[in-house]
Amino acid sequence: MPHRPHVVAFDVNETLFSLDAIRARLDEMGAPSGTLDAWFGQVLSRGFALAAAGSFAPFRDLAHTTLARMLGDDAAAATSALEAFEELDAHADVRPALERLAAAGIPAVTLTNGHAETTRRLLERADLGHLVERCFDVGAVERWKPAAPPYEYCARECGVSTQELAMVAVHSWDVHGARRAGLVTGYASRHE
Repeated sequence: MPHRPHVVAFDVNETLFSLDAIRARLDEMGAPSGTLDAWFGQVLSRGFALAAAGSFAPFRDLAHTTLARMLGDDAAAATSALEAFEELDAHADVRPALERLAAAGIPAVTLTNGHAETTRRLLERADLGHLVERCFDVGAVERWKPAAPPYEYCARECGVSTQELAMVAVHSWDVHGARRAGLVTGYASRHE
């Protein structure tokens, strides 16, 4: 039986925040149907491949170069589409989940392959910032989730063991990586 977590970490993209604003921007630009899903999948697979090879590139860089290539090598169009990251909306179940944790005295944090600063802005925009203590990203360890170092880093920074940290995500690969790193895990099935 897993230990009750002392801290709960949430993935960000698609777990807390919908990527629909980026989909809408791509649709406005006339991008082919399915571009968002193909792009996000390619960014993740490239980040995972780099991590497996012991290398690293920030999400922002991979996201931009991948989308630019998909949009006919149009860097300006990719920049415009990715500006919609600042407009992502929280899923309807996020506030109740964070409020429930706060009421139970369990701190919530985020851990993303993206950027902590973007996460913080999204949380503030959604009036959720007061419910999340800290935002972490993989840049500190230069390894993408689902490799173990990001989860271990998050636990250390929160002052808990990996067994006392929970990871909640809508991506089975994220849940699997967290479980292999020793975390308690929670899977939200909205995405897969």
